[in-house]
Amino acid sequence: MLPQQLVYISTSGVYGDCGGALIDENHPVNPQSDRAIRRVDAEGQLRGWGQRNRVNVSILRVPGIYADDRLPLARLREGVAALIPDEDSYTNHIHADDLADSTVAALKYGKPGRVYHICDDSDLKMGEYFDLIADHFGLPHPPRIPRAEAQGRISPGMLSFMRESRRLTNTRMKNELHLNLHYPTVSDALALIPASHSESR
Repeated sequence: MLPQQLVYISTSGVYGDCGGALIDENHPVNPQSDRAIRRVDAEGQLRGWGQRNRVNVSILRVPGIYADDRLPLARLREGVAALIPDEDSYTNHIHADDLADSTVAALKYGKPGRVYHICDDSDLKMGEYFDLIADHFGLPHPPRIPRAEAQGRISPGMLSFMRESRRLTNTRMKNELHLNLHYPTVSDALALIPASHSESR
């Protein structure tokens, strides 16, 4: 027996680098990493499968997931560098609890073959995200370096994220999935986490 609904959690990485532009779900995909290429393929396969089998497939394109136990505290303690503001990349975020709620909402309200950005209302560059967390937990800000220096000082995995800059709209998520975020911004979530929490991480 086939399901009536299926929700696939994909990645916002399918868009590749957008130069910091604000993009909606109609923006063309341009995957620039192996993992993003695989996600684009999976999205297409599932859409086709859903059409052939009359299964309502919704696709959630998800950015960086965070929670009280998914914060870059070790990175901050180690003093791993971030990019200087003028060369930094925009990042997008969603709290794990809001992501969980979005999957339930997509099962209930998602339209066949429809793509939804699942992200909060934050408007942050990567270094600003690290600084917010550092300030909340009383940790030093990461040192800032030019992009040209990052190659030898930052892991290849993190460098791949730093090469891509985009800002996601979430209007469709709010209007069609009727999702009210518990944590509209990263700052809202941090306000509910005791500063002493970092001592146990």
